[in-house]
Amino acid sequence: QVQVVESGGGLVQAGGSLRLSCAASGRTFSNYAMGWFRQAPGKEREFVAAINRNGGSTWYGDSVKGRFSISRDNAKKMVYLQMNSLKPEDTAVYYCSSNYYSDSEYYTDQYRYDGFGQGTQVTVSS
Repeated sequence: QVQVVESGGGLVQAGGSLRLSCAASGRTFSNYAMGWFRQAPGKEREFVAAINRNGGSTWYGDSVKGRFSISRDNAKKMVYLQMNSLKPEDTAVYYCSSNYYSDSEYYTDQYRYDGFGQGTQVTVSS
């Protein structure tokens, strides 16, 4: 299992950008796919983006396609979420987590991930 710490959240105006970071620990980081999820107050946790073990493939939730980009640096054990053209509806706590499954059909399923930590708050003002 990979331990993670998210950072980079904050307050931004609609149309702006933020870059979230996820610092991972553990010797086998490159053995895990990684994903970002988010949860707004009163709503279910939602899949945002995922990236496979070597960073060669990515997946996105419909609401963020074309605006968000996930990437990873296995040497630094980091995962990033570049968020552009932010909207007020993007306001949520954003979580990073690891996924040991090699089958991509599991990458959008929060229950296939290794739990969620504190997350980082993103607030988009209109």
